[in-house]
Amino acid sequence: MFRLRKYLKPYIIPIILVMILLFVQGMAELFLPNLMSDIVNTGIQRGGFDHSSPEAVSEKGMKMLTDFMTEEQRELFGKGYAYVGKDYADYGKYCEKYPSLEKTGGGVYILKDNADREKLDDAAAEASLTVMLTVTGLAQSSGGPSEDHSSGEENMKPEMLYAVTDLPMFKRASEKYSEQAQNSDSTLSSQVGTAMAKMFADELGSDTASVRTDYIFRVGLKMILVTLMSVAASIIISFIASKISAGAARTIRYDVFRKVEGFSNNEFDKFSTASLITRTTNDITQIQNLINMGLRMICYAPILGIGGAVLAASTTTSMSWIIIAAIVLLMIIMIVVFVIAMPKFKMIQKLIDRLNLVTRESLSGLLVIRAFGTERHEEERFDKANLDLTGINLFVNRVMAFLMPVMMLIMNGVAMLVVWVGAHQIEKAEMQVGDMMAFIQYSMMIIMSFLMIALMFIIIPRSSVSGARIADVLECEISVKDPEDPEPLHDVKGRICFEDVSFRYSGAQSDVLEHISFTAEPGKTTAIIGTTGSGKSTLINLIPRFYDVTSGRITIDGRDIRNVTQHDLREQIGLVPQKGTLFSGTIDSNLRYGKRDASMEIIGSAANTAQAMEFIEDKPKRFDSPIAQGGTNVSGGQKQRLAIARALVKKAPVYIFDDSFSALDFKTDSALRRALKKYTGDSTVIIVAQRISTIMHADNILVLDEGKIVGKGTHNELLKNCAPYHEIAVSQNSDMETEEVEKV
Repeated sequence: MFRLRKYLKPYIIPIILVMILLFVQGMAELFLPNLMSDIVNTGIQRGGFDHSSPEAVSEKGMKMLTDFMTEEQRELFGKGYAYVGKDYADYGKYCEKYPSLEKTGGGVYILKDNADREKLDDAAAEASLTVMLTVTGLAQSSGGPSEDHSSGEENMKPEMLYAVTDLPMFKRASEKYSEQAQNSDSTLSSQVGTAMAKMFADELGSDTASVRTDYIFRVGLKMILVTLMSVAASIIISFIASKISAGAARTIRYDVFRKVEGFSNNEFDKFSTASLITRTTNDITQIQNLINMGLRMICYAPILGIGGAVLAASTTTSMSWIIIAAIVLLMIIMIVVFVIAMPKFKMIQKLIDRLNLVTRESLSGLLVIRAFGTERHEEERFDKANLDLTGINLFVNRVMAFLMPVMMLIMNGVAMLVVWVGAHQIEKAEMQVGDMMAFIQYSMMIIMSFLMIALMFIIIPRSSVSGARIADVLECEISVKDPEDPEPLHDVKGRICFEDVSFRYSGAQSDVLEHISFTAEPGKTTAIIGTTGSGKSTLINLIPRFYDVTSGRITIDGRDIRNVTQHDLREQIGLVPQKGTLFSGTIDSNLRYGKRDASMEIIGSAANTAQAMEFIEDKPKRFDSPIAQGGTNVSGGQKQRLAIARALVKKAPVYIFDDSFSALDFKTDSALRRALKKYTGDSTVIIVAQRISTIMHADNILVLDEGKIVGKGTHNELLKNCAPYHEIAVSQNSDMETEEVEKV
């Protein structure tokens, strides 16, 4: 994948935006458990009171609190509260807010706006806890049943509490509980402090029910807004990630296709057609999936995992060991799975190549398979390739199927363990219910982040293999290249000259062609004949630079063809390959393939010359008649004639016919050659043929044998002077051909 990193460079800004949005989404998700904890702890358990220092407190309440404070804390409270008595100008306003004042006629202490609330909370919580510990201690020493702090909070009425705390015995007893209150867990002191603040509000006649409702509504609204923010970020992230992955895949696919288009035959020998198809489709899809999922998960999982761990530890450190144990266990499981599955992922893509190869061969060679009755053999070949791929996929899927239940087991086990440990801490007043619920959610987030990583463990290995396969194609060194400073190619006459040309295939031990020298003149026909394997098609493939010569050079109008661009060179050549390939479309679209703007007059003339009009005219739609992929809906002879017509439409200065008349009957062959001579005019014509009758009227005939020219001249000259040519002529027993030979 690292080798394909350049395809993500155009998307740097969208990727950064995704990172920011992922952070926003992660923070929103991590914020929700805290809000839920606040609703449970403060909204439900504390009645909506989230401060130990009361908003307002009666004179008796203030006296009780300050009696159990240090001198410094009393001074802090004195500065933090303002006394409002009966003679205060706005006393009536406070009576409306605190109805009990009107009945008692007493004063009230109001929290100042600029008060240090945090320090006041600590002081009030410590004093409140001292009171409740003393109450509980005295109850136990007198044989009372209560050992639960919360029951004392709920059952103690303000007047009773004031009366008890004012007793000298109580104040003496409180001295031994004061230090205990200072060293107590902040959770316990906070709980007692907020309960005391609620008691003070009840005493003043405040509507504490509305305080609870308002708090829950306010925090609940925050949860809704945070959730909406998370959802919006997730939707935008998915959209951007899809655009990035689809765009990168499109560019990679285009570059692979363009690279393959530039391959010479040497490169095609390295990669099978089936493999190139797999790399262009399946492999690039794997990369697209990785980018799409990776942007959302690879980056999001650390945010969720690390953030969850930090916030879980801040909620309570006493249960952090549970998360650490779960993470260690998850890491061990994932490493084991990765080690087992990774080698199999490398095998999957090769087996897909193999399956595609077998399928492609079976479909393209269906007629041959049926003709030889080897359907059963091909079924066995396909079945083996299919079973091999299925077996590897089943193995990988079973490993991954094992991973997910184990993850879920760990997740549920962690939840149960947190509840078990947390329940004991709640019982000891060391933790609140909301904190335990938040800790469970953070634990689930951490494990979910590992689930995401586990899912990426499934995608990344396979995608890394696909990335390497794609990079191999893109980084493949092309043997036939355009020159850095190409020569222009204008007003081409078409004179082709081979100057001591030798050629050897890559990795071969010996030359296929040796010291080939000849000239194909404009306005003349040069024919090449020879036994099978003599190098005829190889020689022809050197002219359009499907291969480059090993030594020597080939020129067109005196210019070395390696000094001009491949496009300019091939624009001057009308080539009819040995295997005439047609493309899906119509007859017209196939004939225009080499010259899109060709007029109907040129197309009609080319079709007439190629002897194709006789069957085109028989079709209802004529030139608009459909052609199936590969030309499977026309006969071999018709396909060959259409391929010839396609080359003729180019009106090129050089025409090459590589055994392009083999599927034609003698009559059609003869008529086509006569028409071709007239149509090509001053163009250079090079014909490779197997039949003597096809080339006997050529201006110059080359006879190849084992990669060497063993004869050169006209038909009559070669019959007299070239034994291999004479043998070929005699071996072709057609009556008409024999008659022609005997005339000589």
